[in-house]
Amino acid sequence: MKYVFMTDSSCDMSVKQVEEAGVKVLPMEFQIDDKYYQHYPDCRMMSLEEFYTAMKNGAMPKTTQINYMSFKNYFEPYLKAGKDVLYTSIASGLSGTYDTCMIAVKELEEEYPQRKIVVVDSRCDSAGLGLLVYLAGREYKKGVTIEELEQFLVETRDNIAHWFVVDDLDQLKRGGRISAVSATFGKALQIKPLISCDETGKLVSVGKIRGKSNVTPTLEKYVKRDAIDPKKNIAFVAHAANPEGAKELKKAVKGIFKEVQICEIGPVIGSHVGIGMLAVVFKGKRNPVS
Repeated sequence: MKYVFMTDSSCDMSVKQVEEAGVKVLPMEFQIDDKYYQHYPDCRMMSLEEFYTAMKNGAMPKTTQINYMSFKNYFEPYLKAGKDVLYTSIASGLSGTYDTCMIAVKELEEEYPQRKIVVVDSRCDSAGLGLLVYLAGREYKKGVTIEELEQFLVETRDNIAHWFVVDDLDQLKRGGRISAVSATFGKALQIKPLISCDETGKLVSVGKIRGKSNVTPTLEKYVKRDAIDPKKNIAFVAHAANPEGAKELKKAVKGIFKEVQICEIGPVIGSHVGIGMLAVVFKGKRNPVS
């Protein structure tokens, strides 16, 4: 292949999914108790069990975007070796990573004018980015050109539907997403925020689900409403330390899709949404209205 396909570890893809897509995953950094870690798909610096245990014990992790120099260091070896680069980033509506990358790209283009560097804003988050990359990886492995893969990503990104249910209201409170009063009443009434993505990939609250027993039926409802040709397509069910919830959701939607895979939410997204988050992403109408 004359070019390399890249994304970042906010994609929450498993090692197997990464291998099947043929994609290179750039690590993203998170901080716990004044120590810094980089998150890779194989969780080599901190396991997800350790990460979520730390959160259960009161740790308040922070995340940072990939910096300018890191992008240069990731891209340059391939450019020196005579390869072009296609990188698709976490949504610009959620992170400044895309903008930072473009600064590095401008400089690299001056240094390697004979090489092509393509950067695509995925407009997707977490497993939504993972699904977009996974689908693009199938095209990449077929041997499509860098221009064709860019076109596929741009044409597909707005048709990745995201539906998330957040369980940890305390984490949303700490992150400033909801007030302390809302968190207290929400927990008392067993209310769970329903979240989707707008056209830029920004997370938007679109509703509330009352009671754990209503989570799976609600997500199943939006899958049935919004999925495009589900019998021909794959869905990802994602979770943050909530394997039982993921199994239940997969069981509920597996008859709708050609295939359903489970993936785990890593520290980059888990730091903000907290323990218990459950999601389903699929090719469908991006319709952040409940």
